[in-house]
Amino acid sequence: MNRYARQMILPEVGDAGQARLGRAHVLIAGAGGLGVPVLQYLAGAGVGHITLIDPDRVEETNLHRQPIYGGRTGQPKALAAQAFVQALNPATGTEAVVGRLDPANAPALVAAADLVLDCADSFAVSYILSDTCLAAGKPLISASALGMEGYAGGFCGGAPSLRAVFPGLPDTAATCATAGVLGPVVGMIGCLQAQMALAVLLGLTPSPLGQLVRLSAQGLRFSAFRFDRAPEPADPGPAFIAPGAITPGDLVIDLRDAAEAPRPVTPAAQRLRPDEVPGLHPAPGQRVVLACRSGLRAWRAAEVLRPLIPNPLALVADPGETP
Repeated sequence: MNRYARQMILPEVGDAGQARLGRAHVLIAGAGGLGVPVLQYLAGAGVGHITLIDPDRVEETNLHRQPIYGGRTGQPKALAAQAFVQALNPATGTEAVVGRLDPANAPALVAAADLVLDCADSFAVSYILSDTCLAAGKPLISASALGMEGYAGGFCGGAPSLRAVFPGLPDTAATCATAGVLGPVVGMIGCLQAQMALAVLLGLTPSPLGQLVRLSAQGLRFSAFRFDRAPEPADPGPAFIAPGAITPGDLVIDLRDAAEAPRPVTPAAQRLRPDEVPGLHPAPGQRVVLACRSGLRAWRAAEVLRPLIPNPLALVADPGETP
């Protein structure tokens, strides 16, 4: 136990807490700027099993905030991260899934885990994980970082869901690739996620479930609030579905043009601009499936359609082919 001696001295950990960590199974969605510090500190702390899912390959532009991938450019991140964890702590079992988390694979991945960490920094993935964790009663630590600010919060597992705290839409679909981010900022938020995860696994009080911590861009100030009593929305709105869940009877609308997505989400999908969506006239009872890259335009289009038609609606986030 020399590896864990410094944390086992803590009365909050001790032999019993270390044993709890060793029995824990954690699902991590995303092996990027948030996932890297989470992996480092959870594996370093002796978490027994980590399942990691990520679709991307290591790029040179990742390295300023994802330093564990030095010398691994071009490799699938999930496999490169698995190799890093095995070298860091062979006692931590790791399962690497090279692929995207979506509504088709999320239920089984969540069901197998004791705790879920949303490190994908994806609008669609965050809500897919929140919906799945809420239904399964599993705790979720979700975070986002962009530019010089970010947040991490504990949802579900007895606490309100992400939809209860963020029922509205974000102002922008900007990402680190489009808006930029400083490496230490995303590293701090990832470390905060790791600390929250360990607190949940160790059963520390007060629990981070029901708490949100924000990092402000102005003066690197942290602030926090609790949302234990936030009500779940009476009408959560359309859910995300996987592209494979689209049926022949659906009216599928792809909100991307051919330049953005040479291949539509399905061969039969109609391409419409968002401003053309209010003119839709689906058949009675026909489900309307709205698709875009991140899911944000689809959500906005659904918000426009909901008061206009009685038809069921569903959303698809379709990033396209994996690089």
